[in-house]
Amino acid sequence: MGLIIFLAIGALAGWLAGNLMKGSGFGLVGNIIVGVVGAVLGGFAFGLLGLSAAGLIGQIVTATAGSALLLFLVGLIKKS
Repeated sequence: MGLIIFLAIGALAGWLAGNLMKGSGFGLVGNIIVGVVGAVLGGFAFGLLGLSAAGLIGQIVTATAGSALLLFLVGLIKKS
């Protein structure tokens, strides 16, 4: 059950980040991938700042922030 929740949070975070970063979305599988990788990246970045994601809302915020950061970095790489 934990894996399903993790994937659902990843999909939501990927979709939110795609909308925040002016993207058009990546479909369900793409959003899950962006969200899951973003969750790992966000957890690492928040950990460096000494912050932690408590509760479901905190996990969604962390995953969304990480996903937005991931999309930003991918955008920088694509431009160069």
